[in-house]
Amino acid sequence: RYLHRNVDLEKIDEFAFSGVICGPTLLDLSETRVRSLPSIGMENIEKLRAKNTWTLKKLPPLRTFVHLQSADLTFPSHCCGLQKLKRWRGPPSVEVPVMVGYDLFDMELSTEHPDEGFDFALCNELYTDSLELLCSPMPDAFNPCEDVMSQGFLRVSVWVVSLFAILANLLVMFILLTSRYKLSVTRFLICHLAFADLCMGVYLLLIASVDLYTRSQYYNYAIAWQTGSGCNLAGVLSIFASELSLYTLTAITLQRWHAIFFAMRPERKLRLRHAAVLMLAGWLLCLILALLPVVGVSSYQKVSICLPMDTETTAAQIYVVSILMLNILAFMVVCLCYLHIYRMVHNPQHQSSRRDAIMAKRMAVLIFTNFLCLAPISFYGLSATLHRPLITITDSKVLLVLFYPLNSCAQPFFYAILTKAFHWDILMLLSRMGLCQRQAHHKPNSKQQRHLVPVGLTASLRAVVGGDSFLF
Repeated sequence: RYLHRNVDLEKIDEFAFSGVICGPTLLDLSETRVRSLPSIGMENIEKLRAKNTWTLKKLPPLRTFVHLQSADLTFPSHCCGLQKLKRWRGPPSVEVPVMVGYDLFDMELSTEHPDEGFDFALCNELYTDSLELLCSPMPDAFNPCEDVMSQGFLRVSVWVVSLFAILANLLVMFILLTSRYKLSVTRFLICHLAFADLCMGVYLLLIASVDLYTRSQYYNYAIAWQTGSGCNLAGVLSIFASELSLYTLTAITLQRWHAIFFAMRPERKLRLRHAAVLMLAGWLLCLILALLPVVGVSSYQKVSICLPMDTETTAAQIYVVSILMLNILAFMVVCLCYLHIYRMVHNPQHQSSRRDAIMAKRMAVLIFTNFLCLAPISFYGLSATLHRPLITITDSKVLLVLFYPLNSCAQPFFYAILTKAFHWDILMLLSRMGLCQRQAHHKPNSKQQRHLVPVGLTASLRAVVGGDSFLF
């Protein structure tokens, strides 16, 4: 019965306690290497101890523990399962009717409470004595007793958002990479932006899949998931995707500003090789930031959604604050650049120019979506880092699904799908397949294109888009 501190004990046979008339009431497996418990012959166990048994990540079916009264375990998530065991057991006791006398056609029943009928549905429930089931360690604020997606609308939303982000960004990458037009700086940067947003969609799809697989039984998979390579992969994807997306968005904004500011100096134009070096540096920076929690700076294993929420050490606090401050700085750069762009291309002779109004609206939408994406996460993230959390982990999952991937869903439309150049690329692709050939041969000529743009904007806008018109 007392097997604790046996470091050589790694396995208990499924039938080790089978057939024992009076099985063990105390099972102590503390500081062993047991990986699983048998599901047969455990009915008499009243006390279960498994402290510092780090290999025991999964418990047998809960109904195995018919008479369990106390459990002292290693992982808090196992206590979530045992709380369900208490609910399954129902009331602590039940009055069972006793048959006094009967014959073939007549049966008389008596109970201590003659006014109450016998509920035969109770036969399917498990009962134990009136002692409450005690379990430790209890779940903490980072790992409450809930599924990965704790609410029904989140469970549906995460699938919708992830599939939407994946399909939209795959479409953008496919159209741009199959286009016969020369790869410009703008197209090059938008491809990187679409790839980053695609990674965010894959991260959400991975989280949604884990939630679907472990639904209502996450307590039995929590340890294997959060300490395994799957959670680390999801965490790396999330940080890499969010940081690369914001980095590329900032690069696109700076490229637009640079093209307009130096519109009359073609020698200062940003070349493709410059953009390639810029993005190589961005990839390296984002990969380093994403891999730091894997090597011990913060951790992805703290919560079920695999984000670096571990701020117990000074290094972890510096890491989280640095990422949040970089995001805020990038957002400020984007805002200032777009405001300056609007001032530079605004036509003073036509204060109510339709082109100016459209451009201002699109800039406002871009800035607003970035604000919605970054502001809640940065605010609540900084408060949690300062050990003054304003929301729970359950509430943070709403931010994860509704705000965190907002840019990944919106940017494919703002920077590609809603632009005329993208529509033209689709027409050309369809024409190569034998479809829409008449429409594909009616591209506006240069005079028509200039006619569509107000006089004061032509040179600046043509400088920005570089012939692509992937802008406003």
